[in-house]
Amino acid sequence: MDRTVLITGASAGIGRAIAATFAQNGYQLVITCRKSEPELLQLKNELEQNYAAAILTSIGDISDYSYVEKLFCEINRRFGGIDILVNNAGISYIGLLHEMSLDDWTRIVNTNLTAVFSTCKLSIPLMLKKKKGKIINISSVWGNVGASCEVAYSACKGGVNAFTKALAKELAPSNIQVNAIALGAIDTRMNAVFSEEELQTLKDEIPVGRLGTPREAALLTRQIAESSEYLTGQIITLDGGWT
Repeated sequence: MDRTVLITGASAGIGRAIAATFAQNGYQLVITCRKSEPELLQLKNELEQNYAAAILTSIGDISDYSYVEKLFCEINRRFGGIDILVNNAGISYIGLLHEMSLDDWTRIVNTNLTAVFSTCKLSIPLMLKKKKGKIINISSVWGNVGASCEVAYSACKGGVNAFTKALAKELAPSNIQVNAIALGAIDTRMNAVFSEEELQTLKDEIPVGRLGTPREAALLTRQIAESSEYLTGQIITLDGGWT
């Protein structure tokens, strides 16, 4: 296929599932994470063995613009550009806003929102050369409706949603589609902070009666990546009917 997809935050959970789904379908992969190098390399080895996928791994802080610049230089050297960008990297903060430090706020905003700016800014010229491209931002239902004790995270995801809609309009004439997936409660490490009782209460609130799986998020991501050029500027919710 010789189509290249960049997936940020790919060492575990949703990002790992997205990488596996694209590898299964013949894509070349660029997968990144901030510090979980053993997990990322294990994923690389598994996908190479199972699907003979061409894979570039990169370890670094996606919120650091200088790192992102170096990453794209390496992508250009190895693959000559990218066709699909999946902005999956993200971190959460649970706590009262008035108890949140400025450092925590900055860290959340830089990772969840500024990094999306950086990867999109550097992807767009490469996609313009190919006269096509897909950008998929992994967002959250909290970006739609907000969550108590997750104000910073909600603000970032709301920003991602608005960013997606605006950039989609900007790039539509250039045949580059931009969409986001607003995920509900997915069974990942991010939700491991909750007790069994809290998780059960959460499941009881979701009409389908369970958390979503990383693979379900991954399959939707690939569907969007392979969808019609007419699908752009959308925030597509995957939450089991929860919100």
